Amino acid sequence: MGTFSQTIEIASSPGGPYETVDALVDSGATYMLLPKTILQRLGVRPLRKQPFILANGTRTEYEISIVWVRIDSEERPTVCIWGEVDSKPLLGAYTLEGFLLGIDPVNKRLVPV
Repeated sequence: MGTFSQTIEIASSPGGPYETVDALVDSGATYMLLPKTILQRLGVRPLRKQPFILANGTRTEYEISIVWVRIDSEERPTVCIWGEVDSKPLLGAYTLEGFLLGIDPVNKRLVPV
């Protein structure tokens, strides 16, 4: 389906403060992923470690948290995976569905569904 970037805002709680992030919209990714440096800077704390099976079949564990996301003035809590320091922020299907958004791959934008 392809990928593109979307500017979003992230916070540890609904009251903020929010930090602007350019995230890669990827319908093949299930959850949001943010570099641990961003999460630490915002004061987000890990809830637990969760096992995952990656696309290449590798089994691994990542810490997960709940973060607040703002997209076009709408705010929602979502599951977030703690990525490595050099990870690219990802906006996955779980978060998009929570915002009732779909992907327009031709125009590379998010659309209401």
